[in-house]
Amino acid sequence: MAEQTHVLFVEDDDVIREATQLALERDGFAVTAMPDGLSGLEAFRADRPDIALLDVMVPGLDGVSLCRRIRDESTVPVIMLSARADSIDVVLGLEAGADDYVTKPFDGAVLVARIRAVLRRFGHASGPHRAAEDAASGDTAVLTFGDLEVDTEGMEVRRSGQPVGLTPTEMRLLLEFSSAPGTVLSRDKLLERVWDYGWGGDTRVVDVHVQRLRTKIGQDRIETVRGFGYKLKA
Repeated sequence: MAEQTHVLFVEDDDVIREATQLALERDGFAVTAMPDGLSGLEAFRADRPDIALLDVMVPGLDGVSLCRRIRDESTVPVIMLSARADSIDVVLGLEAGADDYVTKPFDGAVLVARIRAVLRRFGHASGPHRAAEDAASGDTAVLTFGDLEVDTEGMEVRRSGQPVGLTPTEMRLLLEFSSAPGTVLSRDKLLERVWDYGWGGDTRVVDVHVQRLRTKIGQDRIETVRGFGYKLKA
């Protein structure tokens, strides 16, 4: 029998926590559910789950702060749960290192689909991804852009010879850019290729991740093409 995917779920509302845990378990996930951020952090350190679902507004240690603590220790995928799509908490969660978010109230099937999409991305992050395959189809798997080196087979990035730590989502984003330097990639196209969105998504996810990537590989490396998207400077 295949090993179950372990989900850490942090939610202070008892009804939502219990109902969501049951729904996820029916879909084959193993779930550790915690009512506050501090117990969630303890559970994360003890169990090392495959993915974390964090409600933004939980007591003790809020979801955004918990996400930062998790990101300091791990690249495990994180999905934030927010009560309002237009909340600043969504952006704060993404800036803290979350890979995606889901707005409450959410449909169980939608949540499971987003979880599986994130897990697919992370499962492929250390293996062949379409962009990596395209990028590696030339004479070398190491692409160079000024002082930036992208090893598309080893899934490593170096800047001025020093390793750059990227999350799997950031790595997939960089692979998309490096596979077509100088080509403008729209936000919708990046949502489709990097986040596996087969439907329209919130482009803030792309914008925040591009900003995070810029801080690591150089602010001027990725250019904004107003009204169209982004491109990696050739």
